[in-house]
Amino acid sequence: MEAKEILTLLPHRFPFLMVDRVLELGEKHVVAVKNVTLNEPFFPGHFPGNPVMPGVLIVEALVQASALILARAERGSVFYLASVEHARFRRPVLPGDQLILRGELQYYRQGVGRAVASAYVGGEVAAEAEFRLARGRP
Repeated sequence: MEAKEILTLLPHRFPFLMVDRVLELGEKHVVAVKNVTLNEPFFPGHFPGNPVMPGVLIVEALVQASALILARAERGSVFYLASVEHARFRRPVLPGDQLILRGELQYYRQGVGRAVASAYVGGEVAAEAEFRLARGRP
């Protein structure tokens, strides 16, 4: 899935769209890509002279990728982050890294879903989290 189709499913836009490409999108799983470049708007302040992608934005990328599972099934719906649990950060994400975002939908009922997701850089886990998504109004 290319950027054009991603934009039809997610409400996010620059500078907050964190999914560049989708490699796989099934009924319960997603594999997506976020290319991390030195041009990201957060790097000048996080941290000057030692740029590191903020952990909260890595989690946001995982949430956006996982929300694609639900957004494709329920076109026209928007899914909001409802909670984050067990977030762990295993290695820094640096300019030039390519994040591979893997998400799995555990359940979805009555407008609330639970997903587990991990972000990888070069086959190594950079971050992982569990979270809930809630369907809202567009």
